[in-house]
Amino acid sequence: MTMKGDLGAELRRVREAKGFSLRAVASAVGISPSLLSQVETGKTHPSVSTLYSVVTFLGVSIDQLVGNEPPVIATPAVEPGQPPRIVQRVPAVQKRDDAPVIEMENGVTWERLAVGGFGIVDPLITTYAPGGSSSIEGRLMRHSGIEYGYIIEGELTLKLDFDTFVLKAGDSLCFDSTRPHLYINETETVTRGLWFVIGRHGAIESDELPDGHGLDVAGDRGMKSAVDVLATFRDLPA
Repeated sequence: MTMKGDLGAELRRVREAKGFSLRAVASAVGISPSLLSQVETGKTHPSVSTLYSVVTFLGVSIDQLVGNEPPVIATPAVEPGQPPRIVQRVPAVQKRDDAPVIEMENGVTWERLAVGGFGIVDPLITTYAPGGSSSIEGRLMRHSGIEYGYIIEGELTLKLDFDTFVLKAGDSLCFDSTRPHLYINETETVTRGLWFVIGRHGAIESDELPDGHGLDVAGDRGMKSAVDVLATFRDLPA
């Protein structure tokens, strides 16, 4: 399932259902109303950072936007005379043809892997077309969480704080995503990678290059460091 115009239409439906004007959402996430309008009408794809910001502000998951929520199923009551329990049963296996795919601005595509309904991590196959970038105009972004990546094929340049790294097939990465960063494919071939983002809650782009220091992360809450992530795992039931 490939989401293009459908993604924008669903963003608009959620925004209107929550009573937000287009200008209010655009202002809250730091983009122009015209850009948000073009995303909602399917005339343009959002960048990675724009999509992060909008879904965070609207309080909606990627699964909800792409219509991939698990089905609601009534299960037998635990005790006689009690009503059946209503639960969402999430399949343990996701077939390739059922994987939600989102095309974004600047030649970036996300394929969401199986999540099992746990909501702990965003597992993605990311594809960067030649010249593809995670943000627009070379602007760095940051968001809460921990980012893990592995390059399957091709070459990807990572700009992280003041440093620049060229990652090739077999290389991997891990860093606190609140650090300003940018991915760009500066080659003439497609780059694919496996990504896991843990504890992602918000995003913002930096107008300051190259480091993006001094930013406040809009809507930032919850897990902000590896310590927070480990604490969360310790609190999970066995």
